[in-house]
Amino acid sequence: MDTEGVRTRDGKPDGLPGLGLIKGLLVTLRHLLRPSVTQQYPEEQPDLPPRTRGVIALKEANCTVCYKCSRECPDWCIYIDAHKETHDPASGGRARSVKVLDRFAIDYALCMYCGICIEVCPFDALFWSPEFEYAEYDIHELIHEKEKLEEWTYTVLPPPQLERGAEPPQEVLQAPPPVTGNVVAPVDTAATAAPPAAAPPAPAPPAPAATPPAPAGSPPATTSVPEAAPSAPTPEQATPNVAAAGEETSRPTATGTGGERVDVELDQETFDRVLAEELAKGTQRRVAEGKARRAALIEARKKAGGG
Repeated sequence: MDTEGVRTRDGKPDGLPGLGLIKGLLVTLRHLLRPSVTQQYPEEQPDLPPRTRGVIALKEANCTVCYKCSRECPDWCIYIDAHKETHDPASGGRARSVKVLDRFAIDYALCMYCGICIEVCPFDALFWSPEFEYAEYDIHELIHEKEKLEEWTYTVLPPPQLERGAEPPQEVLQAPPPVTGNVVAPVDTAATAAPPAAAPPAPAPPAPAATPPAPAGSPPATTSVPEAAPSAPTPEQATPNVAAAGEETSRPTATGTGGERVDVELDQETFDRVLAEELAKGTQRRVAEGKARRAALIEARKKAGGG
């Protein structure tokens, strides 16, 4: 058999023509016999990592209308409208002007998910949410307003733990060490090195004036006792309630029939039902509460809007 016409890449003759085809078929057969690892979506939901770039969620209570996100956006897909309100101070002085957010919308038909708006936000008002099921039949419906962005905030996962051997966060490095036990005041070595100078003798306190004798038949005089000075507050009293200070003061709102904003309460029945379902699936407590709050907020807005 003449094999001079069959050459390999290095120029040497190949004694078995068709060997490459046989190797390719063997690779195909080996992968064909392996079990399939395809995830059956949507019956089986994917387990996404916490830093998944799904959608951008807005925490309206943290937004100060600084316009940094819209100015830094390379696609100009963030639309912000606001107005100024003047509030008179309670204790006098000049009136204070604040900005009130009217509209915050993101056009996800233009967004390229670069995350620049999240990085430049100085008040932690924007977050990455792993939600990705927001497809629409009309491209104009991909502009989501602040109410929808607020709902996605409840699905934001907690940040992952630091890797083994990683440096602690800067906040932990700058935090003072906790004080335990009795606190000992620092000793001034410069003051203790030199002998103390002789202090002048303190003047004697003046003698109390003699009390004149009370007339016969009058009630006995009572000696006034000075009031005790208020004791120093205990550490429990001096420490502010951090949990109460960190609670959100904003309440969910809904748009009425006349266009006015109406405060709504979360639907407790929906919240309890969704929370129980998520916990039964093995979802983390924080994530389950966020999903339950979102479902309860949607149900409350439906009831406030008349269905």
